[in-house]
Amino acid sequence: MSEQNTVEAETAYGRVSGLAGDGCVRFLGIPYAAAPAGDLLFAAPVPPRPWSGVRAAHSLGPTAPKPPLGGRLGEITSDPDIEGEEWLNLNVWTPDPAGSGMPVLVWIHGGGFTTGSSAVPTYDGAAFARDGLVCVSFNYRLGVYGFGYLPDAPAPANRGLLDQIAALNWVRENIANFGGDPGNVTVAGESAGAMSVLALLSREDGLFHRAIVQSGTAHLGQTPADAAKVLAAVADELGVEPTVEVLAGVDTEELLKAQNEVSADVSQAPDTAKYGASTMASCGLSFMPVVDGDVLPRRPIDAIADGAGSDIPLLMGTTTEEFRLFVVTTILVGWNLPILYDKHLNAYSVPDGSWDEYKKGDTTAYPRNAASGVACALLSDRMFRIPTYRIAEARIVDSAAPTHLYEFGWRSPVTPNNLHVKIGACHSVDLPFAWNTLALPDSMKLTGPNPPQALATALHQAWADFAKTGQVSWAAYDTVRRPVMTYARDNSTTNTVVEDPRKTEREWWHGHPATN
Repeated sequence: MSEQNTVEAETAYGRVSGLAGDGCVRFLGIPYAAAPAGDLLFAAPVPPRPWSGVRAAHSLGPTAPKPPLGGRLGEITSDPDIEGEEWLNLNVWTPDPAGSGMPVLVWIHGGGFTTGSSAVPTYDGAAFARDGLVCVSFNYRLGVYGFGYLPDAPAPANRGLLDQIAALNWVRENIANFGGDPGNVTVAGESAGAMSVLALLSREDGLFHRAIVQSGTAHLGQTPADAAKVLAAVADELGVEPTVEVLAGVDTEELLKAQNEVSADVSQAPDTAKYGASTMASCGLSFMPVVDGDVLPRRPIDAIADGAGSDIPLLMGTTTEEFRLFVVTTILVGWNLPILYDKHLNAYSVPDGSWDEYKKGDTTAYPRNAASGVACALLSDRMFRIPTYRIAEARIVDSAAPTHLYEFGWRSPVTPNNLHVKIGACHSVDLPFAWNTLALPDSMKLTGPNPPQALATALHQAWADFAKTGQVSWAAYDTVRRPVMTYARDNSTTNTVVEDPRKTEREWWHGHPATN
C-alpha cells in the first residue's frame, strides 16, 4: 500500500503505524513483551524495550519455534513459520483507531501447545473489525519453551500462560489507543487456545469480561511430577540433562525434533507409566499447563466448580466429530479391529463397555461403519463434548453469568487419506466459519470448495454478537431442558436449538471420574 494508507497509533512503548484497507486498519507484529532470547528464553515475560520514532506494524511478526505439521494433517492445515526472535507479538484489527469504546475480541490460537500461531491465514480479523469490534491476536511460547517443566529457579512453570497474561495486560493498557474499550474484552480460543481461556478464567485475574471456548476442556493440567517425566523424555532424546542452562544451549531445530518425537510417542503409543496419568487424562497432549500451585493453582474444572469465573458470560462449542481430525489424517484410519484401539482407550480412561455402547449409538450423528468411526465418536465425547457439558453443569450451580452451548455439524468432504474417508465435522473445521474467512485458499484446504457461506454468516454473527453484548439468540444452558444450538444439524442446512441433543452419550458418562 502507498504511504497515504498508513495510520498511526500510540502504545506505552512507542508509536506504531498500521495499514488501512478492506474496511479496517491493521496493526501487525507489535511486540507486547521483550524477545525471549538469551537469559529471557526460559524466563517470565518482561515488557518490550521502548522505541523512538514510528515503528512500522505492516506485516505479521515472527512466530514461536515449533515443529512443522507433517503428513496428511500438514496438507490440509496451515501453520506458517516467520523467522525472528520477537515471537511475543500481537496484531490489532480496528474499524477506527481514532474511535472509542468499541468492544474487543482477543484470540488465543490452538495447536496442542506445540504448534500454531496468529499468522494462520484463517485468523484474519478484518471481518470482526467490519462488525464494529477491535480484534486482537497474539503469539505465545510453545512446547518446551512455553510449557516444559523446569523446576530450577530461572524458569517459572507455565511460561506460555504467563505470555498470554502479558498480552492481555497489554490489551488492558493500550487498546483504548486503537478505539477499543478495555472494560469490554472477550477472550476466545480453540483447542489449546480454548483450554488456555479456561485456565485463565479459573485464575480470576479480571483481564477479560466474556469468554468463547471452542473445542476445549477444563479437565487439563499436568502434575509437576508428570510434566517432569515428559521433559525428561525430551532430554533423554537429546542425550542431555533437563536443566535451563543445558536446554538453552541446544540448537532449536534439534530441540524441536526431540520434542516432536516425544509428542508423537505420547499420542500414538500412550503410556501412563512412562508419561503419567495426568498427561493422558488431559487429552494426551505432551505439553500443557502444569498445576504448579502458582500460575495455575488448581485444575480449571475444579476451580470453576467452586465458582471461579462465575461472573463471566461463557459461550462454548464443539464440532460433532472432533476426533476425526486426529484419526482420519493418520494411519489410525486404516485400523479395522477394535482391539487396535485398546491402548488408546485405556490410557484415556473410558468406561468399561464404551465400545459396544458407541457402536450401536446414533449413526446419523456419527458414521460408525468402521472401527475408526466408533473410536472417533467415543473419543470426541471423552475429550471434548462431555468436558464441555461438565463446565456448563458446574457453572449452573451458583454462576451469576449464563453459559451458552452450541454444536457444529457440517461435514467437510475433504479426504486426506488413501481410503477416501472424509474428515467430516472434525476438530477445527468450524474455524473458517467462525472467522468468516471461507474464501481463503488456506481455509479451503480444510473445507473443500464451495462451503456454505450462510453457515459462516450465522456462526460468525453469534461470535460477534456475544463479544459485543454477552448474549446470543438462544437460551442459556440448564440441567432441565439442556438447550444446545446445533449448526448444520446432521449435516443439514438447518441451524436449530435442540434440547439435550446427546442425551444417551451424556448419561453414559454420568459420574465417570475421567470427566468429573
